[in-house]
Amino acid sequence: MADKENKNNEKNMSSEDLKDKEEQLSADLSDKDKKDKTDDDSKKDEAAKDSSDEKAVIKTSNGEKTDKKTDIDEDKELLEEDDAGDLILENRRESVPLNTDNAIFTRSKGNLISLELQKPDGTTEFFERVVIMRAFPISNPDEFLSVREPDTKRKGRGNEIGMIRHITDFDDNTQKLFLEELDRRYFSPKLIKIISVKDKFGYLYWDAETSSGNVTFIMNNPFSNIRVLDDGRIIMHDIDGNVFEIPDPQKLDAQSYRKIEIYL
Repeated sequence: MADKENKNNEKNMSSEDLKDKEEQLSADLSDKDKKDKTDDDSKKDEAAKDSSDEKAVIKTSNGEKTDKKTDIDEDKELLEEDDAGDLILENRRESVPLNTDNAIFTRSKGNLISLELQKPDGTTEFFERVVIMRAFPISNPDEFLSVREPDTKRKGRGNEIGMIRHITDFDDNTQKLFLEELDRRYFSPKLIKIISVKDKFGYLYWDAETSSGNVTFIMNNPFSNIRVLDDGRIIMHDIDGNVFEIPDPQKLDAQSYRKIEIYL
């Protein structure tokens, strides 16, 4: 009987021990999972950090690594910007008033205009070719003439060398030289007679006799492209940018004047 009880006790203890061992094993596995998860999270954080650091650097041509943008680089960029601005200002010249005291204009071998400029310091600067442009080609064609360097593909728009206040500041031969250049640049035939004006689809087709012969030109919006100046002259612009002038409208024949009168 005693032996039977001992066996039952051993059986019961074995069951309790087994249960305890299972609980202990489960707890150990749970701790291990938590630890593994923590380690995985740490590895992910480190990998993300390494990736971020890797993006923050670039390789130079010799294989060395450097920061993408440092304070030195930023300072260098600022200096380069300042230098670029100084270079632009350096390349621009200061326009000066031109008159017989400091400017001598001559005809070049290519039938163009050359300039010898006397500087305030006593030195002389020679320009093989200059161009003359009107600041106010319609209202004041003989005043404020801009003398410039010619435009080039390499330098772009030519700098202004100086300004002539009035064409009569120079002698007759120099004035003739200026007018030849200006007439080529600002070709504006004088309209002598209007033969016909036809309106088609909102455009006016003009047939006229001018100082340069008979011409046909097209104009849109005549109330904007026909202007009467303060001195009485009439200026007409066609769709191609050509300019025609009527010096004295009262000298037109009656039929020509009636054709243009409605637009004045």
